[in-house]
Amino acid sequence: MTRELGVGIIGCGNISTTYFSLAPLFKGLKVLACADINVQAAEARAKEYGVKAQTIEALLANDEIDVVVNLTIPDAHFPVSKAILEAGKHVYSEKPLVLSLEQGEELRRIAKAKNLAVGCAPDTFLGGAHQLARKFIDDGGIGRVTSGACYVMSPGMEMWHPNPDFFFLPGGGPILDLGPYYIANLINLIGPVKRVGAMTSMASETRTITSQPRHGEIIPVKTPTTIQALLEFVNGATVTLSASWDVWSHRHANMELYGTDGSLYVPDPNFFGGTVEASGRDKDIKPLEDWDHPFGKINQESPNGSRANYRTAGLADMAMSLIEGRDARCSLDRTLHGVDVMTSILKSGEEGRFIDLTTTCTQPAALGIEEAQALLK
Repeated sequence: MTRELGVGIIGCGNISTTYFSLAPLFKGLKVLACADINVQAAEARAKEYGVKAQTIEALLANDEIDVVVNLTIPDAHFPVSKAILEAGKHVYSEKPLVLSLEQGEELRRIAKAKNLAVGCAPDTFLGGAHQLARKFIDDGGIGRVTSGACYVMSPGMEMWHPNPDFFFLPGGGPILDLGPYYIANLINLIGPVKRVGAMTSMASETRTITSQPRHGEIIPVKTPTTIQALLEFVNGATVTLSASWDVWSHRHANMELYGTDGSLYVPDPNFFGGTVEASGRDKDIKPLEDWDHPFGKINQESPNGSRANYRTAGLADMAMSLIEGRDARCSLDRTLHGVDVMTSILKSGEEGRFIDLTTTCTQPAALGIEEAQALLK
């Protein structure tokens, strides 16, 4: 019988419901406890999902807990993950892992010294659509990838989020908030990045919240809200990435990759599913034949329609990698390379020059149908 790792969750906000509800789908995981600086929030989640509510200190001292999921706000990711490692537990963090490369290297040092694993979302690149795109590239469907374009643009977060302040402060912004989905998928599809260049700006120094319960409140903007970046990959491909919260509408596709023999149209990396399209040299764009990938199947209804949602797959893959003694797909090396890409983009915007990356990584192993099925109970 496959061993299960005991899981604790720190941070019981909105995203925690996803981990609580989807973790039971996967092998290798058993959520046992949760904690939050807001004790009432932890107690409410514990009652809802049948786990134990503990203080953060008690959870970190709980001998039944092997891995702790860090779902705190981005600015707290580093100190909380550091405390988890120092308590002798593996860490799986929501994105971004940390807000600087130096913080990430400190986590790496502690993890190595204690023989612990660190993993991090996003895991959406493990979805059926993105793994189909990966297979198509690996099979030579568009030849050698030479360039591409990515767009993630909207008016912002203050229209729907109840407390959007942190999105517009250092550590927030569209690159650190949404960039992880795009960069993780580009690493999945193309490999590591060599250098980046960017121009950054903000449309306004303040934002007015139009969501409830703080409708009408004005909050400051202290980080760029429009970023135009250029990424040069180790394999020679160049990809533009436009990320903005200053755009009311646009007609750009989420992700397009161009190769020597055709083009590939990849759906939103923020989600697991969607339609993958491609053309050859004939320029005839057609959907790829769908495949029976477990992480592409519709399993959730949302206000925007039906969708496939398998968040927690990355945590499950990390747990099974520890049990099986293999590399985790959402590994520290890949996550830290993503942090290097994102922070270098922001640095390039500040300094007006290209930035050579100081980290690298390998592409994660592809997650085909059989490999994905093996993660499910």
